[in-house]
Amino acid sequence: MPSSTHILKSNNAEAREQLVAIEFHGLLEYEPTWRAMQSFTSARTPSTVDQIWLLQHPPVYSLGVAARPAHLPRSHREIPVVRVDRGGQITYHGPGQVIAYLLLDLKRRGLTVRPLVRLMETAVIDLLTEYGVRANSRVEAPGVYVGSKKIAAVGLRIARGCCYHGLALNVDMDLSPFAAIDPCGYPGLAVTQLRALGVPDSLESVSHKLADHLQQALR
Repeated sequence: MPSSTHILKSNNAEAREQLVAIEFHGLLEYEPTWRAMQSFTSARTPSTVDQIWLLQHPPVYSLGVAARPAHLPRSHREIPVVRVDRGGQITYHGPGQVIAYLLLDLKRRGLTVRPLVRLMETAVIDLLTEYGVRANSRVEAPGVYVGSKKIAAVGLRIARGCCYHGLALNVDMDLSPFAAIDPCGYPGLAVTQLRALGVPDSLESVSHKLADHLQQALR
């Protein structure tokens, strides 16, 4: 798949340790991408540059470590279900959704899980503010919401002081597969997307803007 890479260099005094490589990919299968994140993280050294991958997935349900059999889809049985090692429960990924996978050395950055989740949520909220959309996060239910509807989900895995997985932002996609599940384990939780909120930008444009906001948050 075509991809491009941009390097962000922080103003931090330890500049080399604060580099972030931003990679833009196309449509990538879910499980091979997950395995690639695991391999990248297990092979890291103290000098490995952090990366953020931005991409889309074909239709797939992913089940986090807290997912139970009751969370399996009630319909849309043709869509694959993959149990993975991130936190959280069940969500849906599909074309028209921006995925941002953060592969960061948390120890080097002085970050723990909760502040990183807040950082990701803030990056999405700031992006939506740029579009004139008012959004918020919830302490009890990680993610980003517009009113009562969820527009972005977050989930992470921590291994050897480093993280992978990340966030999913609904841009312009078929939302119907969400109706077959309790998104993130919450019965009746409604979802929305940028297109429904009057944002006409392409997924490519949103991806680049999201990358910019994540870069800013990591400085």
